[in-house]
Amino acid sequence: MSQKLNTQPVERLKRISPEEFIKCYVKPQKPLIIEQLIDDWPAKDKWTFDYFKSIAGDLEVPLYDSKPITSKYKYNEPQAKMKLRDYIDILQTQPTDLRIFLFNLIKERPILQDHIKVPKLGLSLLKSLPFLFIGGQDSKVFMHYDIDLANILHIHLQGQKQCLIFPPSETKYLYKVANSLKTNDGIDFTDPDFETYPALAYAKGYTANLSPGETLYMPEGYWHHMHYKTAGFSISLRALARQPKHLGKAVYNITVMRYYENLMRKWKGDQWLQHKQKASIENTHKSLNLKAS
Repeated sequence: MSQKLNTQPVERLKRISPEEFIKCYVKPQKPLIIEQLIDDWPAKDKWTFDYFKSIAGDLEVPLYDSKPITSKYKYNEPQAKMKLRDYIDILQTQPTDLRIFLFNLIKERPILQDHIKVPKLGLSLLKSLPFLFIGGQDSKVFMHYDIDLANILHIHLQGQKQCLIFPPSETKYLYKVANSLKTNDGIDFTDPDFETYPALAYAKGYTANLSPGETLYMPEGYWHHMHYKTAGFSISLRALARQPKHLGKAVYNITVMRYYENLMRKWKGDQWLQHKQKASIENTHKSLNLKAS
């Protein structure tokens, strides 16, 4: 029997009060799936791929794939662009690793704003930033955490999606790449190689299998890896980090780390990225006194 990641299912509740949510999940920074949080959203039934085609099919959208980042492409730069209708046609007919990532479709089509409601959970959610995520069957989003270390409500609306998440405390086991928000490119978190990456065996995280209408709460700075089991889409609502150390790190990420990284890529190119990939393994094993087989 092959070795697997050490994860447990994320706790599930049908509904929760704001007081209980803050006390039991936000303050202790525990993830949660809320099954019926958006039952009163028009988007739950109205939003489909065909509906998106009808209201925004002519919109050109940025697309991302699963290839490792190079010095040519920055972390948040798309690899291609396509009319939304053409992209959806691909999604509905064949597997693809092309994804829409962090796209504000509501800004482009404001009528969609009427289809969502800000959940009352005791968080100051930013309704103006409801980012859209779309993925094809079997597409994957590499393991990463968000630059602003926000509290995130990841609201799944179509298809089946599996989310692997790890708290910040497990970073030392995940082969983090320096000056970045991601882990080593060689790791396939759906089928990890424990011989090459033995530290993964010590990481303790969670698995969340999401169906349409379910909401995953991811606390501040949580690592997350998304696997679209079928073509589908989600949106996320976010609230600023509440913990001072996370706010400080978010400011550093945005004002220092990002610009330093762009400078080094411009100066040393792919040599810099390759050095960091190798160092992520060496430094992890050295700090934990481990050796790859």
